[in-house]
Amino acid sequence: MPLGTDRKIDCLGLFCPVPILRVRDAMRQMQPGQVLEMISDDPASPADMQGWAARSGHELLEIDRTGAAFRFVVRKSR
Repeated sequence: MPLGTDRKIDCLGLFCPVPILRVRDAMRQMQPGQVLEMISDDPASPADMQGWAARSGHELLEIDRTGAAFRFVVRKSR
C-alpha cells in the first residue's frame, strides 16, 4: 500500500455497480480522515467514482491509470 493509505480494495474484474458498492462498504468501516485506495479495470469507473465522491461528500484525491487498471485514492470526510 502506498504511504498514507489506510486500506486498499481490489475490484479488478468487477463492473458497475460492484466497485462503487465495495468502496461505499469499505468507507463505512473507516474513520473520517482515513484514506482508501481502490483498483479497478472497469472503463466506467472514473466517471462512477467522480459521481459517487460528489454525491457522498468524500474527497477523491487521485485517479491514476496504468494500462487498463485505474487507481483511485479517496479520503473519508465524515
